[in-house]
Amino acid sequence: MAPRTTPPTLDPRKKPRQSRSAATVAAVLEAAARILETEGFEGYTTNAVARRAGISIGSLYQYFPSKDAITKALMLRETTQLLEDVAAIDVKAGGRAGLQRLIEVAVAYQLQRPALARLLDVEERRLPVGEEVQRIGEQLALTVQRCLDAPDMAGTFRAPFVASDLLAIVKGLVDSAGDRGEHDDVLLAARVSRAVFGYLEHGSTSAKSR
Repeated sequence: MAPRTTPPTLDPRKKPRQSRSAATVAAVLEAAARILETEGFEGYTTNAVARRAGISIGSLYQYFPSKDAITKALMLRETTQLLEDVAAIDVKAGGRAGLQRLIEVAVAYQLQRPALARLLDVEERRLPVGEEVQRIGEQLALTVQRCLDAPDMAGTFRAPFVASDLLAIVKGLVDSAGDRGEHDDVLLAARVSRAVFGYLEHGSTSAKSR
């Protein structure tokens, strides 16, 4: 029997506790982001990241044990703002307005740095990123459900799978737009809104006709 190998950790070796070390970690993550945007996976190495960040490879390894660990930290950096924007959606103004805001947030996230977002999507499917990154999906699902439960959405389609369908619609359209290199956030948000609210309108009509 072959000996079991311990999978490499994706966690940082240590967390920055001083402003200087925090600046070093920030420089590493931004260097990684810029390399992915300009050179893709081919140019994405720890040596290249260290050079772009202006530090030694030894300094880089003080914080990150591998390239994949850098990638995971970069995913967390990029999704932190998305999570904050999603959590800030207030359904008191109405579920429809909440869904519209969610669409705008998703579009802005994808098109702010589209090349980076697209490559991180690929890496998220490859790496065992754990709960820290995967919780974004849970947060999105909860937000969609809160919107659907709002009083002004009472007449919409309410099957258990609706929230999942809506998330799939938003993600599919936004991701494909990123793959095509689209940059018009207003146009994309309008298209996604038509698809989301068209789905809800069709579902409500179908339910009433039964």
